Amino acid sequence: MNLDLQSRTCVVTGASAGIGRGIAKVLAKEGVRLAVVGRRKALLEELASEIQGEGGARPLLIAEDLASSDGPAKVAKQALAEFGRVDILVSNAGASRPIELESGPATELIWEEAHALNFTAGRRLADALLPGMRAAKWGRIVNVTGYMEPRHLNAAYSAKAAMNVWAKALSVAVAKDGVAINCIAPGLIKSEQILGRILPDEQIRQSFVDANIPIGYLGEPEDIGNLVAFLSSPLAGYITGALIPVDGGMHYYAG
Repeated sequence: MNLDLQSRTCVVTGASAGIGRGIAKVLAKEGVRLAVVGRRKALLEELASEIQGEGGARPLLIAEDLASSDGPAKVAKQALAEFGRVDILVSNAGASRPIELESGPATELIWEEAHALNFTAGRRLADALLPGMRAAKWGRIVNVTGYMEPRHLNAAYSAKAAMNVWAKALSVAVAKDGVAINCIAPGLIKSEQILGRILPDEQIRQSFVDANIPIGYLGEPEDIGNLVAFLSSPLAGYITGALIPVDGGMHYYAG
């Protein structure tokens, strides 16, 4: 299927590893001109070499901390200077921040950090790039967020819930401008965070899969990338304001 994404321009955040890396590689294969954003320049260089090795155009590399107060503005400025316009924004940068019941100064810092990275950074970047999309009467924003069905305390959950609700409201405000905004809730996807910290060995991994994932295995970053590519395309123009799980059937529904 031709997604008609050749020559479109896109910013992908959190692209140095895991889901963001997979998203960037899928979009590059579709002919998208990429700006890839992450804090680790060496990993972005590796990604750029992989994309070029597979026949794609070398992406613009932006090593920036999006959680800083001026990080999103710097990213938008560099991408617009390079491409002239940004058609697609994929806000993927984020991280888990587990919380203990005991509160204190350290806990407050964790809450602030979680919201700065998982919500505020993506909102600020969208605010910076939306005027161009609206003027062009075409744009796509895809946010990689998370579930609203938490099983334990984690500061990232409330930040991702804020992103989901903000994106829904914003999708209504800009729908007539040709801008579609959607969110993706990943399940357990092979990444540094999952393989290195949350499910650190094969036995723990398989036990979790057997108990929670009906399809029977962990997802690949490209499983998210494939949906991002479709939602970014003209074919998905009538899909907006959605929160779509990609999790092998792991999610639950209240009721």
